[in-house]
Amino acid sequence: MTLPLPSSKRFGEVAFSGSQPTFDDAGLVFIGRIRSPVTDRAACPKNRRAALEAGVAGHLEVDRPWREALVGLKPGDHIFCLSWLHGSARDLALQKPRHAETARGTFSLRSPVRPNPIGLHLAEILTLDMTTGIVEIDAIDSLDNTPLLDIKPYFASVDRPAEA
Repeated sequence: MTLPLPSSKRFGEVAFSGSQPTFDDAGLVFIGRIRSPVTDRAACPKNRRAALEAGVAGHLEVDRPWREALVGLKPGDHIFCLSWLHGSARDLALQKPRHAETARGTFSLRSPVRPNPIGLHLAEILTLDMTTGIVEIDAIDSLDNTPLLDIKPYFASVDRPAEA
């Protein structure tokens, strides 16, 4: 499914210079979908904290071929969900967030607008059903039906910086 990419730029935003890649297949496979009550980008929480504060929970629907890979996960575990932000533009080198006075480099932001629109979402597993592939999570900052690329465990012992 190919969606038209948004093209509106805010004052101060700059597109990447040079020719753009054709976005050939990188060999990625969608393993399922993120299900969220949010269907409008303007209403989407901007991060995990905002999703928790707004009570925006959701669930992952893991497709049948990938369900056995859920073995070892359990309620209470924290996971990183990697998603493909399929409705995002991919052309900005500099972006001007709504709250900022000046534009910043895309790689210094968590905006979905990036050369490879991969989302990173931290969530806690509430329930997990291996048979249906449904993983209920406490919070999600993405739109409903967002393609799911991967699930990785969060380990505080190695993922949390010592100075945090």
